[in-house]
Amino acid sequence: MDAHEIADGRARWQRRYDEARKRDADFTTLSGSPVEPVYGPPEDADVPGFERIGWPGEYPYTRGLHATGYRGRTWTIRQFSGFGNAQQTNARYKMLLGAGGGGLSVAFDMPTLMGRDSDEPQSLGEVGHCGVAIDSAADMDVLFDGIPLADVTTSMTISGPAVPVFCMYLVAAERQGADLSRLDGTLQTDIFKEYIAQKEWLFPPEPHLRLIGDLMEYTNRHIPRYKPLSVSGYHIREAGSTAAQELAFTLADGFGYVELGQSRGLDVNTFAPGLSFFFDAHIDFFEEIAKFRAARRIWARWLRDVYGATSEKALWLRFHTQTAGVSLTAQQPYNNVVRTAVEALSAVLGGTNSLHTNALDETLALPTDEAAEIALRTQQVLMEETGITNVADPLGGSWYVEALTDRIEAEAEAIFARVRDMGQDGSITAGILRGIEDGWFMSEIADSAFAYQQAVEKGDKRVVGVNVHTGSLTRDLDIMRVSHEVEVEQKKLLTERRTQRDNAVVKERLERMVAAARGGENMIPSMLDAARAEATLGEICGALKEEWGIYREPARF
Repeated sequence: MDAHEIADGRARWQRRYDEARKRDADFTTLSGSPVEPVYGPPEDADVPGFERIGWPGEYPYTRGLHATGYRGRTWTIRQFSGFGNAQQTNARYKMLLGAGGGGLSVAFDMPTLMGRDSDEPQSLGEVGHCGVAIDSAADMDVLFDGIPLADVTTSMTISGPAVPVFCMYLVAAERQGADLSRLDGTLQTDIFKEYIAQKEWLFPPEPHLRLIGDLMEYTNRHIPRYKPLSVSGYHIREAGSTAAQELAFTLADGFGYVELGQSRGLDVNTFAPGLSFFFDAHIDFFEEIAKFRAARRIWARWLRDVYGATSEKALWLRFHTQTAGVSLTAQQPYNNVVRTAVEALSAVLGGTNSLHTNALDETLALPTDEAAEIALRTQQVLMEETGITNVADPLGGSWYVEALTDRIEAEAEAIFARVRDMGQDGSITAGILRGIEDGWFMSEIADSAFAYQQAVEKGDKRVVGVNVHTGSLTRDLDIMRVSHEVEVEQKKLLTERRTQRDNAVVKERLERMVAAARGGENMIPSMLDAARAEATLGEICGALKEEWGIYREPARF
């Protein structure tokens, strides 16, 4: 790109910046020196390939979605939390919001993630242990008691039973008197990554996609601010993938959901802004920054050139980030505070829109209140003290970062080509389904995880406290334990609710939902009616399992 084109780009950026709202904040260094909102090539410089870097707020969005960077709005502090019963988690949410959290992110226990009620035999010993137990809409009432859902953005990390859980959330909002059309938040929903990495599915892929398509249609029409899909790379990375694999598998899944929306007749310019992403921030600082920058560039190009999007917001890749749980160590756990801070900084320098920071004790148990506060304060120190919110994409133009960005993008494009080749019709969706069926994704991740573990065991990759610098004065942590009484009380409460509801109405509404599943009508209204009648999560998912069957992963050797 020649100097004239670069100057034109800077002028476009300046106009956008001048027209945008900025925070009332001090944009100087700690020493009081003013800093520019963005930096670029010197005047009269020719920079070959600069169109791939560009300016914040314009295509290809390598440097961020907004001309102002974080001067306009900082990232949302969204701490992922849930444990025990709804009442206990409600208290934790109020603590986080009171301490400066900007939104909620719900963690569910394993029975809920698998679409089971707390009193099912398979739930024994797991109720409330890795998240909050939710059996019906009444639990959602308690979970959000005193928290106005009309005013708080709510993210829910759940995929297999995401749609019925979302219906229970809507019922809780109705009971608060909220205008459902104004609800805002994100539902994970992403089922592709379950088959690829996390393994929390209920049905075969096709019925899951049917439900997701119904959800996309419903929110597009009735709850336009709510994002029905958070396409998740976090679990792919935690399973052992490389940075490029995480990026490519995740964006391929996102392209599959774009194809799903278009197959439903939805306008990509309308529904694509409702897709968001969820990435891992791992410990290799510069590689993670490059990954986030490449992600925005790839998404914008594919949405424009492959899927025909023309509106600016349809080209925007918006993403939440969580620091890498898999990087935390049980040995010398206080080191995890440092790891989390470094990973959070990479996410911010990569332009994340919201962020969760892991607690130091999460490799051992659910976070204590003290550990959760340290994790929250980590973000607040970065936001308030370091000056990183003053300049958009401060590493833009770094030879190293730009080379890494280009390399990860090229690796991702090679993976997209492979996925397309696996599908008979050349679509990304067909390739994903074939890759799931053949175990290709799982094999690729397993190979990467094995290679990394070998490097750790040989000492080629060093982990402080594990294979280097192992001596320590660190004492054992006091860890949080969920009492068995939580499960006893939750099962008792569930039994009481079943006796107090109108079971004939529940039966009739579940039958109506199954009839919708057999036909072509959108399933969300009938599922919502079942949730209003206090049908449980296990009952809703169980009725659909009887209709659609369950999915069992083929054995592979």
